[in-house]
Amino acid sequence: MAMSGPPSGRRGRARAPMADINVTPLVDVMLVLLIIFMVTAPLLVTGVPVNLPETRAKGLDQDAKPTVVSIDRDGGLFIDDAQVSDAELPDRLAEILAANAGKPDAPQIFLRADTALDYGRVMRVMGELNRAGLNKVALVSTGSDSDGSE
Repeated sequence: MAMSGPPSGRRGRARAPMADINVTPLVDVMLVLLIIFMVTAPLLVTGVPVNLPETRAKGLDQDAKPTVVSIDRDGGLFIDDAQVSDAELPDRLAEILAANAGKPDAPQIFLRADTALDYGRVMRVMGELNRAGLNKVALVSTGSDSDGSE
């Protein structure tokens, strides 16, 4: 009889199942999605001509009284109820910013403009607000009385 050696360790045992999760495919998919979103995100913010509708949204709840900047049909500029010229506007906005300098939040500005105004006029006022550092600006609109069934 031939002599046989001790049994080999490989023949008699089955391989134990692997208990680790292979995350490589998950990481690959996530990186591909990240690249897709990075490429497409700038394309989504390009200017698109939009006809803005009237709003039926409810008003915002406010704790502090905001400053209201209004532009009437003739182009007259008002801060709260006081009329202001275009030359005085930067100084008045600087006063508003200085009055709220100690507060943690920037002052809230409501911009109200007549519908008959030129869009450029409204944008010039918004530019002055931005230049003064007043970036928390809300555009005020009137609610629509119709329910869309006209």
